[in-house]
Amino acid sequence: MRIVIAGAGEVGTHLAKLLSRENMEISLMDESAERLGDLDANYDLITRVGNPTSIHDLTDIGVKDADLFISVTPSETENMTSCLIANQLGAKKTLARIDNYEYLLPENRRFFEDMGLNHLIYPEVLAAHEIVESLHTNWLRYRISLCEGALQMSVVKIRENAPVIGQTFASGYYDHGCYRIVAIKRGQDTIIPKGTDEVQADDMVYAICTKENIEFMREQFGKPKREIKNVIFYGGTRITQKAAQQLPSDMNIKILEANKDLCYHLSEKVNNALIINVDGSDMESLKEEGIQDADAFVAVTDHSEANIFACLAAKRFGVKKTIAEVENIDYIAMAEGLDIGTVLNKKTIAASYIYQMLLNASVLNVRNLTTADAQIVEFMATEGSRVTRKKIRDVGLPDESTIGGIVRAGEGLLVNGDTEVLPGDQVVVLCKSHVIRKLEKYFK
Repeated sequence: MRIVIAGAGEVGTHLAKLLSRENMEISLMDESAERLGDLDANYDLITRVGNPTSIHDLTDIGVKDADLFISVTPSETENMTSCLIANQLGAKKTLARIDNYEYLLPENRRFFEDMGLNHLIYPEVLAAHEIVESLHTNWLRYRISLCEGALQMSVVKIRENAPVIGQTFASGYYDHGCYRIVAIKRGQDTIIPKGTDEVQADDMVYAICTKENIEFMREQFGKPKREIKNVIFYGGTRITQKAAQQLPSDMNIKILEANKDLCYHLSEKVNNALIINVDGSDMESLKEEGIQDADAFVAVTDHSEANIFACLAAKRFGVKKTIAEVENIDYIAMAEGLDIGTVLNKKTIAASYIYQMLLNASVLNVRNLTTADAQIVEFMATEGSRVTRKKIRDVGLPDESTIGGIVRAGEGLLVNGDTEVLPGDQVVVLCKSHVIRKLEKYFK
């Protein structure tokens, strides 16, 4: 497969690095030679300085032979224009990054298809959805709905009071069948647990369970139950707008924004929130607006540093649930180390969404775990596929991968070594990022 990516920002660069590990021909173009740097020397891809709306430059990079042309520059107009040109020059499929929600409405899909725009992606909307998911339960760092809600991935920071600490996987302690720990993040290492491994204090644990067993898991992980009613957003960005619009009407929502014009704009778009024209990084303003009574604090300004420090301040005021949108990918590990709560990056979310489109048809969904070197992949087991021929323990899955659960006839089920996968099962697998391609052959 030949893929041309326009835009060497963090979305384009992260995506190009992901795809460079695959058996694909990747070309990355940008108007700035500095942004392209030495990517072609360090990764298996071609870089080219060029304007994505230039017919000459698109022709020069060979867009006429592209199976997919992706434009993810910061400019919506540039992205859409370059996709239209690429389509006319012969690209089989196109994808544009946008910032107009109207374009995503189902009734407009055919309109853009007819123009030659096959896929549209709005990273801020994807990030807003992640925030809403995270606010549903505040004792979790992240909650990821899998297989249309039949299973869910819960990510929890383990404290010293948790009953699971010191329990090895070979001890039988986890044979209850109520949840399955599929990964542990310890420091900078991501561990796919085996029999001799155990959970330790300060580990980030990734577990799959059904809705019915979420309370049992919460107790095992030593987490108190709290309800989120009062939410403060710091920053009146598009992420804030989209997240607030999705939250239930019985939540008390405040949005702190220093720009008065933006406050007026928000008041027209968001009807279920109190818009306050103050600087959310000011400690006195936070106290005046009741930060000490907030159940959750969400920092989504355009500045990573401001979001990180605002969440640290909210923690000092006693806020239990904090969420920071960290734009700079290099800051994510640092933010996790500071224990500020949930960390989101809309660019990695967008890149993972695009990456999912390029995998085999047996792959139903892929979710990148921002804070771990791993991905959650939903596969469909087909008739005669390798994964259906033996019990899970005998299938011989690649190292650094594990099956967490299956969905059969709409019902979510956890698995163990004796489980047999049947044709038609949706199978949830956690794996290191470089293993996905190896896993595909087990489901074909």
